[in-house]
Amino acid sequence: MINIVNCYESALKSLQGFSLKLKMAVTFSGWQVVEDRKPLHEDEDPKSGHAYTMYHGAHIQNAKVIITQGFQRSKDGLLGAGVYISRNVDKAKCYPLTVDKKDKVVFKLRVRVGKVKKIDSDNLPLQKSWHQNGYDCAWIPPNCKISSIKSGREEDCVWDPSRIKIVDVACCVDKAKRQDLRKLIKSQKTSAGECTQCHQDMGTGPHAIQNCWQCNKSICPFQLKHVCEKN
Repeated sequence: MINIVNCYESALKSLQGFSLKLKMAVTFSGWQVVEDRKPLHEDEDPKSGHAYTMYHGAHIQNAKVIITQGFQRSKDGLLGAGVYISRNVDKAKCYPLTVDKKDKVVFKLRVRVGKVKKIDSDNLPLQKSWHQNGYDCAWIPPNCKISSIKSGREEDCVWDPSRIKIVDVACCVDKAKRQDLRKLIKSQKTSAGECTQCHQDMGTGPHAIQNCWQCNKSICPFQLKHVCEKN
């Protein structure tokens, strides 16, 4: 028994010495992020917790208010109350209904879908009560069995407007108005607290700006690329 213990202690000391020899300083002087830009197709199920590009059509008269104050939840609709959007830009171009296209604007959005409820036929349970049952978004797939959707195009409804971020104007016939709206969108990003280094929204809190240990340049861990000037 004593010999076994002695052997164990000897082996342990050897392993500890070996681990100490492996310890070394790991340094690097930059990085570059490679993003997966593969779009989510209409018929693909959205993954809960992910963010996706979607679109919303609005009247041009309401565009500036939407940009500065955010979306307002509708009181009712096919999927109940919420903000109605779509991955299909052509569907968004149809709205508002009965409005001339010169009076329409389509916003490009970044949407954090949260927990998603799939609604693919008429009178399904939770069709209008999905939010009350713990879901953040309802999704109607394209070409499903919803009789009121004649176009067969995909549709989404988001309960919380704060999950929707306007990133651009996808369509606006009037070039001057389109440029004005894009300037307003850009100004809102800055006033909302855009990081000076990575230029992303700091809605979740201030980013930890630090100095590069190699070139001493200020860097943000969320910026897509940093190349050390001393390389």
